[in-house]
Amino acid sequence: MIAKDELTELLFPHSAVRKIQDSMVMDVKDAVRNKKSMVIHAPTGIGKTAGVLAPCLSYALKNDLTVFFLTNRHTQHLIAVNTLKKIKEKHSKEILVADIIGKKWMCLVPGVENLYNNDFIEYCKTMKEDNKCEFYSNTKNKSKLSIKANKVFSEIKHQSPCNMEKVKEICSLNKLCAYEMSTELAKKANVIITDYYYLFHPDIRQSFFSKTNKELEKSIIIIDEGHNLASRVRDLMTSRLSTVMLRRSASEAKKFKYSEAGNIITEIRNILENFTKDLGIGEEKLIEKEDFINKVNQIGDYDEIISDFEFIGDAVRETKKQSNIGSLSKFLSAWKGDDNGFVRIIEKTYKSVILSYRCLDPSLVTKDVLDNAYSSIIMSGTLTPTDMYKDLLSFPKNSIEKTYKSPFPDKNKLTLIIPETTTKYSMRSDSQFRRMARICADIVNDVPGSSALFFPSYKVRDMVNHYFSKLCKKTTFLEKSNLTKQEKEEMLERFKEYKKDGACLLSVTSGSFGEGIDLPGVLKSVVVVGIPLPKPDLEAKALINYYNNKFGKGMEYGYIFPAFNKALQSAGRCIRSSKDRGILIFLDQRYVWPMYSKCFPSDWDIKVTKDYTTQIDNFFSEK
Repeated sequence: MIAKDELTELLFPHSAVRKIQDSMVMDVKDAVRNKKSMVIHAPTGIGKTAGVLAPCLSYALKNDLTVFFLTNRHTQHLIAVNTLKKIKEKHSKEILVADIIGKKWMCLVPGVENLYNNDFIEYCKTMKEDNKCEFYSNTKNKSKLSIKANKVFSEIKHQSPCNMEKVKEICSLNKLCAYEMSTELAKKANVIITDYYYLFHPDIRQSFFSKTNKELEKSIIIIDEGHNLASRVRDLMTSRLSTVMLRRSASEAKKFKYSEAGNIITEIRNILENFTKDLGIGEEKLIEKEDFINKVNQIGDYDEIISDFEFIGDAVRETKKQSNIGSLSKFLSAWKGDDNGFVRIIEKTYKSVILSYRCLDPSLVTKDVLDNAYSSIIMSGTLTPTDMYKDLLSFPKNSIEKTYKSPFPDKNKLTLIIPETTTKYSMRSDSQFRRMARICADIVNDVPGSSALFFPSYKVRDMVNHYFSKLCKKTTFLEKSNLTKQEKEEMLERFKEYKKDGACLLSVTSGSFGEGIDLPGVLKSVVVVGIPLPKPDLEAKALINYYNNKFGKGMEYGYIFPAFNKALQSAGRCIRSSKDRGILIFLDQRYVWPMYSKCFPSDWDIKVTKDYTTQIDNFFSEK
């Protein structure tokens, strides 16, 4: 255990350090002191936020560095802020913290939350330049804080660390721009809590660092829920154009009397439709960069069209908040990008044709950040195998990889593989779905409490539920796609009301409940039905080929491990505290295949069985 005086020096926020957490704290301390990066797999319950944030902050304060705590979930923002509050209170340290979310979600102008991100950026820019934004005008006077803003800024500094909702509340009362106030705070902040894209989107990073006077070389970066970083960065660097967007752009051109632009947009839509004449609904094909550019050049000069559409987009935003033509200009510009690490695909759906320029390699963006930061620490409860994440994100070669054991008692968890069915595409059938429903119903009915079932897709979930709903004796909850934050919270609250009698939640691994929810004391079992492998489409194949050429591990890095990680995330919803007891069940015969079984954490005690009801009864009968 760490001595009390050293815990004080490390600004640890609690009176005692947990088992296993003490090793993490010292490992992080040594890594940062030696200017090294870390890849950390640390299961739920260790106390990752405090264990990593405290030693990083302690070192940063002594060496004039800034700590960036990056997370893609707003709930984690609050956990980080509360941890920093405890550090301030326990050690009487003045800590200045800036909690920054997406600029659109910080904006207090009514209605902007409905805008696309690109449209919001251009709208915000236009409103500021034309001096039409009351919130910005009240905040800034010739690029400096106004007298009123300065007074409120002192209040926010005094309350720091405080989370973004509190900052928005204060700014709303005073009609000030929450984003500008927060970035002003970031200039002096010891810790900046924000989303991945503030550092991993090249343009946003450059703008943000310039605005806050921060330097990458003087930054310690903590990446929370790091298993999401690769896919998030790939999404950030991906661009799409659809015939639906082109129709809207043509209508916009007509409304604002840009008839020539409207004709060009219609011709571009015809190009997309002609490219897919040989495709059926749901089919796709690869497309070359020059094929599309050459077709557009037959209408007019490609670069001039980009410039004209950009001009029109700016003009339209002077009248309304968003411009489809402006977004079209951005896609045409992005399409000119490099081919290395990207794939270009055109597909025909029921409603439209979609042309996409998709990023395959997140390291094209992350490498520059990780190479130049003072130290970077990526952590998650499902960051295995650590060497894959090190490779995928291009962490420096001397980075430290650490895998910590779960702190929860082994006896509190029973992990089963039931190798009876499969959701493999080629083997899906009515009889398979019927058997899955029977097994799931046996489990849910037998478990004394609530259960959650996670499926690879809504389609598979609904096919199984057709039979399951007739067999299950407990109240069932079906997750819908694209739930709002409020709908998600309301559903969870209703589900918790059945804690005593038990209920069953039917969700999907990539849905609202696959990760990021805590139901301590509520869930007694989780069943992961099938393996959530992505559809073997052109992007999946391109990803496999790309990582095969780069690492010789195409199937593992591009297909199997990312899907398995989703399965582990869903399974992790069950045991959330040291007092929880529950069963994790993986229902698919492929889980016993060597290529999949090796993906389970090495310290898990897994039983393969078809006599699952006996195993369940024995587990819950033990005191």
